Amino acid sequence: MQYKVNKLQIVSYFAGLKELNLFQKFELRFERREMNHLKDTFKHKGMRKNLISQLQEKGIKSKEILDAFESIPRHFFLDLAFEEQAYSNMAFQIGSGQTISHPYTVAFQSELLEIQKGDKVLEIGTGSGFQTCILCALGAKVFSIERHRDLHLKAKQIIHFFNFNPKLFFGDGYQGNQSYAPYDKILVTCGAPEIPTELKKQLKVGGIMVIPVGEGIEQKMLKIKKLSDYEFNLREFGTFKFVPMLERTVK
Repeated sequence: MQYKVNKLQIVSYFAGLKELNLFQKFELRFERREMNHLKDTFKHKGMRKNLISQLQEKGIKSKEILDAFESIPRHFFLDLAFEEQAYSNMAFQIGSGQTISHPYTVAFQSELLEIQKGDKVLEIGTGSGFQTCILCALGAKVFSIERHRDLHLKAKQIIHFFNFNPKLFFGDGYQGNQSYAPYDKILVTCGAPEIPTELKKQLKVGGIMVIPVGEGIEQKMLKIKKLSDYEFNLREFGTFKFVPMLERTVK
């Protein structure tokens, strides 16, 4: 599928930037490229197929997740200078001290969630919006929170470019979002020193939370199933590296 940009999308993009100060506008503008870097060529598709093969070799089995990766061009979420590296299994800085996770990490967390179409999913850490788009492509109803205002606004534009309509919030992920609870699934995309109590409360009985937990440079990936209001089953799935989850901090 070739993604084309029309004038309405360009106007919508710059309208969204009115919420930013002048310095942020300068940083986030498309440098008069009129979003021309949002092209998905045969070359990009070939690189994406190679990435999908790598994910399969690493153990990702879900056809739905692999199909989602094929349908969402990852290079759209990175600076044009990193277009070639977009389909390598690497994390990249996206500003505000945050990163877009390794493709394998995104796929692995998504697979642990066991997403079913129509699931209500709370995502803590919108970041670039790539994981959000993967969840939407899997058929989830996504509610995503980002504590960095500039990332929140940038992600909103690219997610809407794909015609996805998750509910996006600027705020403290530690508190979750009680207004739409309970959730079938909760995904945390930053390293938490502990499992936030509010997130456990907002998870539906029978629901699954996937969260990296640990205070050092590495975290244990946990899959938590809520058995009752007071009982949880925890399983560990290896060690990963994430940026830290900070309580009561929004920027």
